Amino acid sequence: MEVLSSAAAAFPPRTVRGRTLPGLLFFTDPERVPNPEAVAERLPAGAGIVYRAFGAEDAIERGRRLRTIATERGLLLLAGAHPGLAEGIRADGLHMPQRASTEIPRLRAEYARWLITIAAHDSEALRAAERAGADAVVVSPVFPSNSPSAGEPLGVEELKGLVAATSLPVYALGGIRARTVSQLIGSGIVGIAAVEALAGS
Repeated sequence: MEVLSSAAAAFPPRTVRGRTLPGLLFFTDPERVPNPEAVAERLPAGAGIVYRAFGAEDAIERGRRLRTIATERGLLLLAGAHPGLAEGIRADGLHMPQRASTEIPRLRAEYARWLITIAAHDSEALRAAERAGADAVVVSPVFPSNSPSAGEPLGVEELKGLVAATSLPVYALGGIRARTVSQLIGSGIVGIAAVEALAGS
């Protein structure tokens, strides 16, 4: 975590809707990181959590524990995909899957204070996110990833092209580790996102 935290601090800060965007995002995953609270307790102040419950029965309970940690440690908390979950845990916003870009205008009208980010895997998705009014995009996978849903890695050069093609702040996700993060310096991204790489020492 120390290497990723240091790298994240080096990316130029961006402010959206009066909030300074985190340079580091921790994406929860119950299969790959079964104890997200332990990771959250170690995140540097100013980092963010994207809480993905994947339909878990204890989603609200766990989300509220993460909310408490986030408040105590000065972290941003986004809920994954579900507005009801975001409301139930008093999240700061929502992270949406790529396919849900058309829902953003409605969400923006209903939850004006929320920060809304969205996944993007290609240039078409990036354009859709811009049209919909997303606040930031999370581009993936940049490097080979352990995620079972990850496609072919984009690579650093394609990532740079996507960053150059949009005015939206871009996060890089997928295979972000201590040994790969240095390749992202100068890419134009606003920050990095990771799953189990943040669970190590």
